[in-house]
Amino acid sequence: MKNETRRLRTVKTAHIMENDQSPIRASRLGFSSFPTFPSLSDKVIPSQFPAMAEASRIFHSTLFPTLSLQLSKPCYNSHVYPSLSLKKAPRPVQCSVSTSETKSTSSNATQEVPWGCDIDSLENAEALQKWLSNSGLPPQKMAIDKVAVGERGLVALKNIRKGEKLLFVPPSLFITADSEWSSPEAGLVLKQYSVPDWPLLATYLISEASAQKSSRWCNYISALPRQPYSLLYWTRAELDRYLEASQIRQRAIERVTDVIGTYNDLRLRIFSKYPDIFPEEVFNMETFRWSFGILFSRLVRLPSMDGKVALVPWADMLNHSCEVETFLDYDKSSQGVVFTTDRAYQPGEQVFISYGKKSNGELLLSYGFVPKEGANPSDSVELPLSLKKSDKCYKEKLEALRKHGLSTSQCYPIQITGWPLELMAYAYLAVSPPSMSKQFDEIAAAASNKSTIKKDLRYPDIEEKALQFILDSCESSISKYSKFLQASGSMGLDVTTPKQLNRRVFLKQLAVDLCTSEQRILFRAQYILRTRLRDMRSGELRALRIFDGLRNIFK
Repeated sequence: MKNETRRLRTVKTAHIMENDQSPIRASRLGFSSFPTFPSLSDKVIPSQFPAMAEASRIFHSTLFPTLSLQLSKPCYNSHVYPSLSLKKAPRPVQCSVSTSETKSTSSNATQEVPWGCDIDSLENAEALQKWLSNSGLPPQKMAIDKVAVGERGLVALKNIRKGEKLLFVPPSLFITADSEWSSPEAGLVLKQYSVPDWPLLATYLISEASAQKSSRWCNYISALPRQPYSLLYWTRAELDRYLEASQIRQRAIERVTDVIGTYNDLRLRIFSKYPDIFPEEVFNMETFRWSFGILFSRLVRLPSMDGKVALVPWADMLNHSCEVETFLDYDKSSQGVVFTTDRAYQPGEQVFISYGKKSNGELLLSYGFVPKEGANPSDSVELPLSLKKSDKCYKEKLEALRKHGLSTSQCYPIQITGWPLELMAYAYLAVSPPSMSKQFDEIAAAASNKSTIKKDLRYPDIEEKALQFILDSCESSISKYSKFLQASGSMGLDVTTPKQLNRRVFLKQLAVDLCTSEQRILFRAQYILRTRLRDMRSGELRALRIFDGLRNIFK
C-alpha cells in the first residue's frame, strides 16, 4: 500500500472479544486490530461480553477492521493550539506491521519503567484507596490485599450476598480516549494524526506516568505493576524455547511484533517531529511495552456504553476465576461500573469476576497466568490442519479456500467437549477426491466462520478418511507436546543471578502448565477419534462378512 494512503499502525492482538463465539480463531481468521479488540486476543476486562479478557481479541480484530473508520475522523483545527503551528492536518499513521521491524522481538532483557510498584506490592494500595474515595468512589465492601491467586486482589471486608451489586466506580474515574491530558499539546498532536484508541491510550498512560505528581492519575499509576505479567516481556528465545509446542507461541510473536511496529510508526511519524513533547527518554520501546501490557491486562469494554473501552481504577484489581460468570459493565441506574456477585463471600475471602470464556492459552497471552489443569471449562487447544501439496486437486482446493478467506494451513479450536463443524468441513475438503470437485466451493465455505452456509455437511463416503486426517494432525501435535514435556525436566536454566533463575523457573512452569492442559485436550480428542474409527471399521467388517455370507448362499 502506498505511503500516502497508509493509516496509523495498529497493534494486532490476540485478544478475542468476550462475546465472540466464532469457532475459528486461527491463522489470519482471528485477530486483527488495535484494541478495540474484537479479534486480536483481549484484560479488556470482561463485562457482559467478557471484555476484560477480551482486550486481546479486541486489540486484534477490532482495531484493524475499524481502523479506517477511526482514522477518517476530522482532525482538530490547528488554530486552536497555534503553538503547534500546523498548517495542515498531518497524514494519518498506518497501523500494520512490516517484516523489517520484527527483529526487535528477539531483544534480550527488558528494563523496568521508573514508575509503578512490584506486582505483589501493597505499598501504594492505601494511597490509591484514599485517592479514589476522595475522587468520588463510594464506600466499599472490599479492600486490596495480598492473595493466594493473583498476587494482589480485592478481599471482602464484610459479608457479601449472592446477587449483590458491588463497585459503583463513577465515569469520572475512567481513563478513556477522551480523558484530559496533563500535557494538552501531546493530546492535540495525537488527535490531529487521528491515532486510534489503543495506541492513544498507551501513549496517554506514559505521558501521565512521566508527569508524576502533577498528573491526576499519579496514585493510580503508582499502584500499577512496574512489569505486568505478559508475554510481551518474554524474549523471542524464551517464546521459542518454552512455547514451541503451542500455537500460542505464534500469536505471542505476532502480538510483540505488532506492538513494536505500532511504536515504530508513532516514533517515525509523530514523536520524531515533536521531540520536545515526546522525548525519547520517556516515549520509548520499554515504556510502550509497559503501557500495552497494562492495556492488555486491564482494559475494560463496557457493552452498556456502546462498547467503549476504558481503564477503570479499582475494578481492575479484581482477579479472574473460572468458577464465576459475572462481568463488569456500566450500570445506567447507578451511573457507575458494577458487577453482580454470583456467589456469597465471607470476610477475608477474595472476590472474583470472569475475564471471559477464554482458553488457558489466551489467559496466558494477555494476563500471564494459566489456571490449574482441568479448572477451566472454556479451555481449548488450536489444532493446525493443512492441505497436502501432493493433492491432485491442490490448486482447485486452494482457490476455494482463498475465496472464503482461508489458507492451506488453518487452526481450529478443540475443546474437551468436541470441535467446531468448520474443522470437520476442512477435513472433508482435504481428503475429497477429484470426483467431488464441484463441491469444493461448498465445503470450503462451510470451513469458514465468515459464511452463513449450512455447516453440518455429511459425506459418508469420505467420512472415515476425514476422521483419520484429523486424527493424524492430532497425533502429530501430541508428539510435539510430549517431546517438550519430556525435555522440560532436563531443560537447563543457564542464568547468573537468583532473580534470573526465579524468572526462568516461573516461565518454564507456566509453559509446562499450558502444554499439559492443551495436551490433555488432544488426548481426549485422540481417544474419541480412535473410538469412532474403530466402530466404523468394525461395522464395515461385519457388513462385509454378512455380504460374503449371502453371496455364498446364492452361489
